[in-house]
Amino acid sequence: MTDSSSPDNRRAVLLALAAVLCWSTVASAFKISLKFVSPLQLVSIAAVVSTLVMGAVVTKEGRWGELRLAWRQNWRWYLGLGFCNPFLYYLVLFTAYDLLPAQQVLPLNYTWGVLLALLSVPVLKQQLRTQDLVAALVCYSGVVVIATGGDPLALDFADPLGVGLALFSTLIWCCFWLLNTRIGGSAPVNLLLSFLCGLPWLAVALVWQGGWQWPPLAGWLGAIYVGLFEMGIAFLLWQAALMACDNTARISNLIYLSPPLSLVFIALLVGETIQMATIVGLVLIMLGVAVQQGILRRALLKR
Repeated sequence: MTDSSSPDNRRAVLLALAAVLCWSTVASAFKISLKFVSPLQLVSIAAVVSTLVMGAVVTKEGRWGELRLAWRQNWRWYLGLGFCNPFLYYLVLFTAYDLLPAQQVLPLNYTWGVLLALLSVPVLKQQLRTQDLVAALVCYSGVVVIATGGDPLALDFADPLGVGLALFSTLIWCCFWLLNTRIGGSAPVNLLLSFLCGLPWLAVALVWQGGWQWPPLAGWLGAIYVGLFEMGIAFLLWQAALMACDNTARISNLIYLSPPLSLVFIALLVGETIQMATIVGLVLIMLGVAVQQGILRRALLKR
């Protein structure tokens, strides 16, 4: 039997909560930063910062030999991974944030967990479960509620392009992690190689767009924050929490604190009035994710 009051478990919970707090602020950081920089500038600066963070981690853990071996064995895969993330994923996601209120993009982005389960069937040859189909139905009903502003029967989408980009970003994210699964290896090494391969894509895009335009200080600070906390520190905190905890289920559900906390930060920092359609849609999306992961079923069996 595990002891939830042990020092290691208490440390794991604190680390996990710190990661959740970091992730809860990034939607607001995206929206605020995009007032001062373009989506391409934001992802470019943030990607460089995250690459430096991951490089420091690989150096600290002495994994450069592992990194060189991984590159020799799978360099073609890493070129594809770098195109997916950070280049295409964050460029599409930040463009969605540029077009839509942050409170709408945030819950739409959380549908990636259900989509990943569906894509795992053809890609990883996993079995399609009934709960996956139920989860998708519930989850994407929440998407319709948000996209239609709370009037799903009308099917009148306020910004089809923004909604489409937000949902497309989840497809890119799923493809990235499915490719990671095929490669295997350590997460810091894979992320560093992915970001190193993503930087040239970003450089080409900047040249194609007309070159680098120097952003104001506020844009720099926002992009650096995103690079540190969305792409770097939060991931490291979560990884440390998983390593410290004797049962990952003890901390895995803490991630569900992130969406409601994000809405609080969006209201306080961005100044958006949170709409009822957003709340209802987010509840449906989180309910769909809970069904997909079997959380509801386990909770009912305990009663």
